[in-house]
Amino acid sequence: MIATAFWLEAPGRGALRSEAIPDPAAGEVRVRTLYTGISRGTESLVFRGEVPAGERERMRAPFQRGDFPAPVAYGYLNVGVVEQGPLELEGRTVFTLFPHQSAFVVPASAVAVVPVGVPARRAVLAGAVETAVNILWDAAPLVGDRITVIGAGMIGAAVARLAGGIPGADIAVVDVDRAKRQVCDSLGVAYFHPGDAPQDRDLVIDTSGSAAGLQLAIETAATEGEIIEASWFGDRPVELRLGGDFHSRRLTIRSSQVGAVAPRRRASRSTGDRLALAMQLLQDDAFDHLLTGTSPWRDLPAVMADIAAGALPGLCHTIDWSESA
Repeated sequence: MIATAFWLEAPGRGALRSEAIPDPAAGEVRVRTLYTGISRGTESLVFRGEVPAGERERMRAPFQRGDFPAPVAYGYLNVGVVEQGPLELEGRTVFTLFPHQSAFVVPASAVAVVPVGVPARRAVLAGAVETAVNILWDAAPLVGDRITVIGAGMIGAAVARLAGGIPGADIAVVDVDRAKRQVCDSLGVAYFHPGDAPQDRDLVIDTSGSAAGLQLAIETAATEGEIIEASWFGDRPVELRLGGDFHSRRLTIRSSQVGAVAPRRRASRSTGDRLALAMQLLQDDAFDHLLTGTSPWRDLPAVMADIAAGALPGLCHTIDWSESA
């Protein structure tokens, strides 16, 4: 069987390739892709060739082919239908951490069944919601906390929606783009421009991917407040002002990364458990507001270039593979 796959041929240049895929062996499944999602922040860094040399092994996606900086097939938000495999999976819609490709074969253990009630296109957000779950496990918010999320991208919006379910929590989302107010309204959380960001926050979660966002987190955290840095900056240097009252207010900055289950839950939850939880949480229709654009698979090289260049704004952009590739 011949499939179509997206490859980064060189930093800044992507292309579609034809690839032969084998028949599935015992314990494997063949999946026909319906949608893939573009993880805007990470995939833009990959597309621009900005993965630091020292992080290239840790940054590998589960089914990545090739090596950074290029040529490489990279991605991890894939929803499709099992066409061949164990009887209990045949015909089921599944999520897989697989790159942008029209069909593929993986171990049956690598797919997660999409629950009834979660549309296939929404299911590409499983990776984002799983990341948001891990961030909140790292952050450990309490009832009634004043929580700010800086950056209303796909991850920040997912964090804000989940945090909004904490009883008594006051959720504020801060973003430089005033157009994000509409998304925040749809998610039931308050939007603020950085100049109006609320002060004295118990917990500040930065997903902005910018030094300015992390600096704002420091400035708006309450005394002895916690800052969770959930952005990934690639090989870009980050300059912060840690003078003034940073030390006297005894602020804490901690990183969060989805590659491993948060330490607070690592003894009791596996990555599979975490993904299954994300799938259940996606039954919330509000997550549809994070899907802000879609394109046919033939346009993927141009779409990825536009997203990496900042010319195609939005949250999660999906690629439609339903037309035969």
